[in-house]
Amino acid sequence: MNFTVAELFDLEQTQHATLFDGCDFAWEALKKIEAYLANIPPQNAAMRFPGATIGNRVIIGADTVVEAGVMIKGPAIIGKNCQIRHNAYIRENVIIGDDCVVGNSSELKNSLLFNGVQVPHYNYIGDSILGHKAHLGAGAKISNVKLFPGNIEVEVDGVPRDTGLRKFGALMGDHAEAGCNAVLNPGSILGRGAVVYPNVFWRGILPANTIAKNKAEIEVVVKRPRTI
Repeated sequence: MNFTVAELFDLEQTQHATLFDGCDFAWEALKKIEAYLANIPPQNAAMRFPGATIGNRVIIGADTVVEAGVMIKGPAIIGKNCQIRHNAYIRENVIIGDDCVVGNSSELKNSLLFNGVQVPHYNYIGDSILGHKAHLGAGAKISNVKLFPGNIEVEVDGVPRDTGLRKFGALMGDHAEAGCNAVLNPGSILGRGAVVYPNVFWRGILPANTIAKNKAEIEVVVKRPRTI
């Protein structure tokens, strides 16, 4: 994989394609989100969504539903026909496309979601880009910072490359999926249509249209009577 924008994402499926202008590698767009959102004018979105807490630098598209208990700090742009469900927490510098779902107890920061992305249950997405119709199962997390000092590196042509990012979660190509309770470790890249099975702790690069499975065996034993 070359990690170019075209290899991972269909730019027709975001209204914010200019974020990728001049990017040799797709992760470079993460550095641009803050500046891209810097000039959002004050809004009055909170008036339209009783029970939600919404900052004054948040743009919300038509027919998007923001349920009670939601916290959107901003700056943020949320597209049309989205569902932002109860107790979702959308922090600084988040861009969400059209027809997306951000669900109960999910948290996002400094991330871009293309159109049709679903992160519906107990998900964490930090410093990441999720392509068109990417999906996280319940409890799936994207870890965005490593335990040891230094920037996150990605292997390019067999050679580690410094991304220049201390915090970098994942790139999930169009239609990529991570199953329930999966963890994508910092700097993970999933190609288009790639799938990480439930409970897999994934690190590194998963090529397009491949599956990462957990091979751990399940042992079945006879239930023994309990003595009191």
